[in-house]
Amino acid sequence: MKYMNKSIEELHEMLKKGEVTSEELVKESLELSHQIQDECNAFVTIIDDAQPKKVTDNLLSGIPCGLKDNYSTKGILSTGSSNTLKDYVPFFDATAVKKLKEAGAVFVNKTVMDEFGMGGTGTTGHTGTVLNPWDKTRMCAGSSSGSAAAVAAGVYPYATGSDTGDSIRKPAAYCGIVGYKPTYGMISRYGLFPFASSLDHLGVLTRNVKDAAIVVDNMKGIDPNDMTSWDSEKIHLRESLNGQVKGKKLCYIQEICDLSNYTNPSDELKEHLANFNKTLDLCRNLGMEVEEVSVDKTLLNALAAVYVVISCAEATSNMSNLTGIIFGPRGEGDNYVDMMKDHRTKGFSPLIKRRFVIGSYVLQSQNQERYFRNAQRVRRLLVDAWKDLYKKYDAVILPVGSGPAKHLDGSKDILDKDTVVLEEHLQIGNFGGFPSITIPNGFVSKLPVGVNITGNCYDDENVLNIAYALEQEMDYQNQIAKEV
Repeated sequence: MKYMNKSIEELHEMLKKGEVTSEELVKESLELSHQIQDECNAFVTIIDDAQPKKVTDNLLSGIPCGLKDNYSTKGILSTGSSNTLKDYVPFFDATAVKKLKEAGAVFVNKTVMDEFGMGGTGTTGHTGTVLNPWDKTRMCAGSSSGSAAAVAAGVYPYATGSDTGDSIRKPAAYCGIVGYKPTYGMISRYGLFPFASSLDHLGVLTRNVKDAAIVVDNMKGIDPNDMTSWDSEKIHLRESLNGQVKGKKLCYIQEICDLSNYTNPSDELKEHLANFNKTLDLCRNLGMEVEEVSVDKTLLNALAAVYVVISCAEATSNMSNLTGIIFGPRGEGDNYVDMMKDHRTKGFSPLIKRRFVIGSYVLQSQNQERYFRNAQRVRRLLVDAWKDLYKKYDAVILPVGSGPAKHLDGSKDILDKDTVVLEEHLQIGNFGGFPSITIPNGFVSKLPVGVNITGNCYDDENVLNIAYALEQEMDYQNQIAKEV
């Protein structure tokens, strides 16, 4: 009997009844890990000596899971999918890892990601490209590509991720699963390899909303090692899922969702937006009010540039410690400057180098005001625009991307400047630290697409319950990828 395609609650119930053992679950998950590794290249490390755990009243106890490779794991290779850390074995656990250990979770692998989280394709990890289990010619998006592929393929019911722009939520959409990024600071970032500290969120990828709530309930909490963390003790995500959403108010952005805004819409975009409109009708049938709102197009068009400037600037600063002298493979040279140059030249991919160049440029004293400070100002305007929406609405609901997963070679995808905001709007959830969840929303070209729900800070229970209510009316929860 196959077990890893089941939900956390189902597995816990079977463990408690003695219908299966933790040892059997771990064995199956490891076998599947090797199978999916051969098919999709989803893992940096498979922990073949993973040990079963005692089954307790905690729902996660004894159940296998995966960890994104930018989570520090004591005694286990943690590379951030970069050659600069290809042999790095940490001496401490990230706080989130420690909490999952205390819950009784069993870690069976570390998942591939875009190098240090700086990518949205799943193609820049030092171990190679992650393939989408629905269609091997398409990408998983990124940066939590390996986690998304593994959960979608049924290796385990959940895996951790991190999200700096959309790195949990877009891979979830492309792989037909759930991706949840809680309010900024709900989960401690201590032990997460930093990309852009003001944007980085930890979160989870699952196959249903309740599993996402269960996992984050166990990961969250205030941490003295992370000054941005906060006390969420009174927030109980799983307990809040009652599906009662009558009277809730949602809005969607006309400039993003109206097909007439796109001068040359592809057939996939047309079908994707048609799916989205059906979901809006479903929201109304559930008793929610749904209204169209307008946001300044000029402001929306600045979104992608603002993200690039701020994220690259913070990344340049955060990763200045990757010198090859403190840790990592030592570079060659006659002095420490040449050794650092050699280490960083050989260790980083072209994408990372470009981002560091941009980050260094916008932080130069003569450029800060024009680029970095202005980007911060526009970020403030975008966040304020969304905050204004939350004065009237419980959440903003929007389609994820312009359709299903993009082709890895890019040959069949139409690159259209009109769709930039549609592709990038999830970044606003990072700008404001808002809780944001993506759930499956049907199929386009026989491939999964997603819908996103984003709410105000600290309103995670409300956001998840709206997603949960929608999910209950759809046929896409707990789906396992089947190659088309």
